[in-house]
Amino acid sequence: MEGMVELSEIDEKTSGAVVAETEPGGIDFDELMRKYDTEARFRAPRGWQLILITVLTVAMSAFHFYTAGFGLLAGQKQGAVHIAFAMALVFLLYPIKSGMAKNTKIPIYDFILAGLSIVPLVYLVTQIDVIAMTRSGLPTTMDIAMGFLMVVMLLEATRRISNPVLPILALIALLYCYFGNSLPEVIYHKGFTIRRIVNHMYLGTEGIFGTPLEVSSTFVFMFILFGSVLEKTGMGRFIIDLSLALAGWSTGGPAKVAVVASGLMGTISGSSVANVCTTGMFTIPLMKSVGYRPFFAGAVEAVASTGGQIMPPVMGAGAFIMAQMLGVGYLEVALAAVVPALLYYFAVIVQVHFEANRLGLKGLSRNQLPALGKLLSEKGFLLIPLVAIIYLLIAGYTPLMAAFGGIMVSLGLSWAYFAIMWVLAEWKHSPRFIRLKEAAGESLLTPRRIMEAFEAGARSSLSVACACACVGIVVGTGTLTGLALRIAGGIVALAGGKLILTLFFTMCASILLGTGLPTTANFIVTSTMAAPALFELGVPKIAAYMFVFYFGIAADLTPPVALAAYAGAGIAGDDPMKTGGTAFKLALAGFLVPYIYVYNPILLFVDASPLPMIQAVITALIGVFLLSMSTIGHFKAHLSWPLRIVALIGAVGLLHPGTETDLVGIAILAAIYIVQHIKKQKAI
Repeated sequence: MEGMVELSEIDEKTSGAVVAETEPGGIDFDELMRKYDTEARFRAPRGWQLILITVLTVAMSAFHFYTAGFGLLAGQKQGAVHIAFAMALVFLLYPIKSGMAKNTKIPIYDFILAGLSIVPLVYLVTQIDVIAMTRSGLPTTMDIAMGFLMVVMLLEATRRISNPVLPILALIALLYCYFGNSLPEVIYHKGFTIRRIVNHMYLGTEGIFGTPLEVSSTFVFMFILFGSVLEKTGMGRFIIDLSLALAGWSTGGPAKVAVVASGLMGTISGSSVANVCTTGMFTIPLMKSVGYRPFFAGAVEAVASTGGQIMPPVMGAGAFIMAQMLGVGYLEVALAAVVPALLYYFAVIVQVHFEANRLGLKGLSRNQLPALGKLLSEKGFLLIPLVAIIYLLIAGYTPLMAAFGGIMVSLGLSWAYFAIMWVLAEWKHSPRFIRLKEAAGESLLTPRRIMEAFEAGARSSLSVACACACVGIVVGTGTLTGLALRIAGGIVALAGGKLILTLFFTMCASILLGTGLPTTANFIVTSTMAAPALFELGVPKIAAYMFVFYFGIAADLTPPVALAAYAGAGIAGDDPMKTGGTAFKLALAGFLVPYIYVYNPILLFVDASPLPMIQAVITALIGVFLLSMSTIGHFKAHLSWPLRIVALIGAVGLLHPGTETDLVGIAILAAIYIVQHIKKQKAI
């Protein structure tokens, strides 16, 4: 499955520059997405059924857009309407078996299931006030029946759009609640009646309608919608062109383009696999065309795309939930993520640079790339909504209002910029303004594009909504039975109270769960069950939550279930396991980053002061540089195994906080530089 790249001129109307266009060699990207991303295994209905889906998706986005700007529904009602839309759409879009997705017609039984899924939510919206005032804690038979129906429908909807792991985990949690008095002493509890379980999971605010669903129905949905709106302005194409202009000319430029483009795309995409298939269809063939080996090209794209979920200002959905759990503003979480994200991407860029040097690969000539000035003059206005969101967050607005404001800015800017360029083009009649008018027209958010953005936003939110609701059952089990505290205590006891072992066991749990759970669900489970073990050892909460968040995401790069790497392998046309192994190696520096900020929380701006912060960042960057050198086995020349081991020791010294270890690491870097310089001079 070989891809090829041609360098051809873009129409003068758009750019006038020469950029790479992909000819993916017959790769079916829809099929690739369906293979590695369960969210892509949906039906494509036609006729009146398609109209129905469109109406429901647009209505879902319109509901969230309106409530974000003009006031949320009270209590559990916002979450109930949110998950009602989500479950109904899942039953209509996702067949009972993923292999049946090619059947475009929606069967009658799925219409029935979609209707049944709404019933307990309509009941909750209409009765919750009465329940709270007259029978709180004493559910009736009808309440029990509705709660049972809700759980059954939710488990099935989550299974369809995700995989069986999360529903099975939720089912085990429910059985644990009921049969706790029959279990061994280690996990024993007194057991709870069905009425108590239903009251906690369905009618309370610590189960299905807990914090995860609350965040999904507010912040998360609006940021997903914001991303969909940006996509319709042509932001994806602009990001790739901008990445080419910034990095395409440098040593191994196409690989650096992949890193930059995927990192930027992470600001508007929360899925590793989707990110690989979006930017990878362009960057992977481009990397191959200049000499990178296919498995390496696929791995670079996978690692870069996975990091998008930790890249501020718009991170994965788990970041919003983290802010809610910490009781801080989202901006504080995004700020804490800045240095770790930069370390992660710095590590990837350094490694692809060393690999390019090792293979003697060059960048693309500048006349083959978009001109940065021209690109920014024609499309730079697309960055304004991102700047607006950052400004609104800094100004103290909630993430919900920031996302709403970002969408409004996108809509207003689209029309205002087009109108200005149209007037100038008509007035001046110059080729420049005519070109600017046409560029603005390509990004104009017409009513049709707005509707498409609303539809895409709703579709993209379905998996997050179902995962957040379903994982609420697991979280609710922890609060109802006290299981969360027992697991945390067990991890600490198993590690003998040693922080490094506790971190290792927590990392393993996060990666293991990440192989079967979506990132958001994984973070919620591990932050509830495993992160408290780190709290007991004095780790700051934000560092503990970031630790499990990182490793839940890292599961997409960890064989044997490395979905992002396997998607990259599909585009590159190489062995998935080889690509996955290479991705794991490239991400190794990123895997150490969480350990760095646990031992040195100043990197998360915890109790930060200027000079110690600067020292910590500089030494961490040098440490990552040494680690990348050790991983690739190349610096200025080939690095022998003894020198690679020495570089690894130096990296560990720099990554561990302490002036003495920093000096040892810097000395090792200086020694390696001198040895390599002498070796290179002799070769000349």
